[in-house]
Amino acid sequence: MVANRSVPTDSILPHIVYQSVPDALAWLTKAFGFTEHYRYGEPGGPVNGAQMYLGNACIMLTKAQGQATPAQLGYGTQSLTVFVDDVDAHFARAKSAGAKIVEDLHETAYGERQYGVEDFEGHHWLFSQHARDVSPDEWGATLAKH
Repeated sequence: MVANRSVPTDSILPHIVYQSVPDALAWLTKAFGFTEHYRYGEPGGPVNGAQMYLGNACIMLTKAQGQATPAQLGYGTQSLTVFVDDVDAHFARAKSAGAKIVEDLHETAYGERQYGVEDFEGHHWLFSQHARDVSPDEWGATLAKH
């Protein structure tokens, strides 16, 4: 993988709200290639949450309990960026699975090849692959003094 000083790939564990965790597990597996690690809930009851992986990325799925998804709200609440080894193949997979492409595959000024997509409940995702090593000051960012 190409290193890129403008975009780190360190981990964060987002918790994403879905009306149906089982539906989200199935959709995220089919469209984005995530793999289920575990699911949880009361014995014999509904699935209330799950953890999934895609490469080194890890996400938590949480059943909506008084919360609304972006599709229900009518606007996005966040955007998640996941780094993949082959963004072109990932784009083709998501598109063929019927994911809503909101930003076509392109290369950014800061050295990423990426695309934007919404899942079935309106969550915004960016899937990205380092294309070039670009220092933030090369594309106009101001580096903080430490």
